[in-house]
Amino acid sequence: MDLWPILRDIVVLLGACLLVGGLFSRFRQSPIMGYLLAGMLLGGPGSIQLVGSEQPIEAIAELGVALLLFSLGLEFSIERLKKLGAKPLLGGAAQVVLTILLAFAGASLIGLSVKPALAFGAMVSLSSTAVVLRILMERGEMEMPHGRNSLGVLLTQDMAVVPLALMMTVLGGEGSVGEIASNVGRLLVMASGLVIGLYLLTKVAVLALGTLTLHRNRELTVLFAVVTGLGAAWASHSIGISPALGAFVAGMLLGSSAFATQIRADISPLQVVLLTLFFGAAGMVADPIWILTNWYIVGSVVIALTIGKLLVIWATFLAFGQSTRVAVATGLCLAQIGEFAFVLGSIGRSSGVVTEATYALVVSIAIVSFFLSAFLVPAAPRIGNWIAGLVQSQQLAPESEAELQEPPDVAIIGFGPAGQIAARPLIDKGLRVVVIELNRNGIRKAKQLGFHGEIGDATQSEVLEHARLHECKAVVITVPHHKSAITILEHVRKNAPNTHVIVRSRYEIHTGSFVTAGAHAVAGDEEQVGESLANHLVGWLDSTDSSEA
Repeated sequence: MDLWPILRDIVVLLGACLLVGGLFSRFRQSPIMGYLLAGMLLGGPGSIQLVGSEQPIEAIAELGVALLLFSLGLEFSIERLKKLGAKPLLGGAAQVVLTILLAFAGASLIGLSVKPALAFGAMVSLSSTAVVLRILMERGEMEMPHGRNSLGVLLTQDMAVVPLALMMTVLGGEGSVGEIASNVGRLLVMASGLVIGLYLLTKVAVLALGTLTLHRNRELTVLFAVVTGLGAAWASHSIGISPALGAFVAGMLLGSSAFATQIRADISPLQVVLLTLFFGAAGMVADPIWILTNWYIVGSVVIALTIGKLLVIWATFLAFGQSTRVAVATGLCLAQIGEFAFVLGSIGRSSGVVTEATYALVVSIAIVSFFLSAFLVPAAPRIGNWIAGLVQSQQLAPESEAELQEPPDVAIIGFGPAGQIAARPLIDKGLRVVVIELNRNGIRKAKQLGFHGEIGDATQSEVLEHARLHECKAVVITVPHHKSAITILEHVRKNAPNTHVIVRSRYEIHTGSFVTAGAHAVAGDEEQVGESLANHLVGWLDSTDSSEA
């Protein structure tokens, strides 16, 4: 392999992504659209053929997705991942199965036989980890309910890649039942060994780094991050599972270490470069001339799959007891065809179950759905609110449906540690307090304190109306996520203009936006921490001066 032509192509592709992505960003659109368009124009079929190293660039670009998942894993330690709960993971499994069945039925109706129809269903069942997580992280929405749901579903889909790849092989008639069962068993053993190996290696590496003076040798954390993230991706690929999933596991194992924040910062520049390459390489896979020639087919299939996946995910999460707003927002985030469609399609082509025409269609609808997702994912919470308002179907628990006999005096929205501390002075005052919280544990604690609890998503105005918030004298908003808190505050000011509103601000930078939105008082986490540190320091200095005297 001659390195210099590949390097030239990488530089040209990144330069084009910079220019076109910057142009889209200038008009307040996602730069991802620019990266995809740059790849479509410069390389691959139907382009001007200025970039010719499609396969090497694509292989390098896949590392960007691995580093994205590695970085995300650093934020989601094992303890934090447990807080996601089983619903997103179970919802992901249900979504994959239901999407395959619906896509199979649709493909059968247009004339595909059983095996090609099943292969088509497998290819379109997965969503795009790179597109969805990139946009959610840019917008700071990973902590919102639809963000957590999307993460859980995408992780489940990454785990589903292996059985789907085996299914594509079986559909092609390769391998007996015994051979397939043996391969599955070997894969499970090797995956378990990989997790154990990564756990031991991360523990040893953290201990070794702890003995070094990292403030003098900052390059050591950079090297450690790259070796761990890319090494986990390579090891996962070697045993036949998703490289991105292996990188996520490695990041998650490191997430509880003291080095997690610094490692995440150190790999960020490399992650940006490789992810940009990924989107450019993804654009190079598509044939713009084929898409334009068959625009009516591509458009019809994209619309059908987008609506179909939205409805499947919406119904799935409604069945798991989540609100319409969250279920719809999750469905909109995941209503596209993912990059693993290319991988499954390649396997299907080699085994003979996927024709060239089907592969071209799947690649085309995947690229078009990437463009569409650049609009749908940012708008998901807004559209979710709008649809929830239309159908009037917030998911409230049976015990929260009983109306308060008398109007509440105080409403506390969000009953985590901050909400519980704020509620302490109200316990013995004989005030009627209503707590609105999505977490059942928070509602249980509220009832133990003698408060009335309502399970609901406070970003929906209907939930606030049901809790009779307009009759409250005061409202305390403790939700940590800034955009969610702003939405709740706007609903409160609209429905209860005379109510006194106190808002928790996780970061000092958001205080002004809360005041502008109508908060009477803002309590900042950073300010409270600073005061606590100052009080402790003053106390320590006073005690030191007294002992010296």
